[in-house]
Amino acid sequence: MYPRIRNLREDKDLTQTHMADFLNCSQRIYSNYERGDVDIPTTILIKLADFHHTSTDYLLNRTNQKKPYPSG
Repeated sequence: MYPRIRNLREDKDLTQTHMADFLNCSQRIYSNYERGDVDIPTTILIKLADFHHTSTDYLLNRTNQKKPYPSG
């Protein structure tokens, strides 16, 4: 399950449909991502991290640091 992806989306008052449109996928696929029913492809995970201005590690619960890593 990816609760941080859902929480970040809800914090911005966005619908699953809005996020699905941004990611060029269906709402059903995006919903599957949030529920953890399917693994999120790396390219989608990176797009989500960029969209929410955070790191993929934060989205994956590997860190509590919400700030993205510095570009290098």
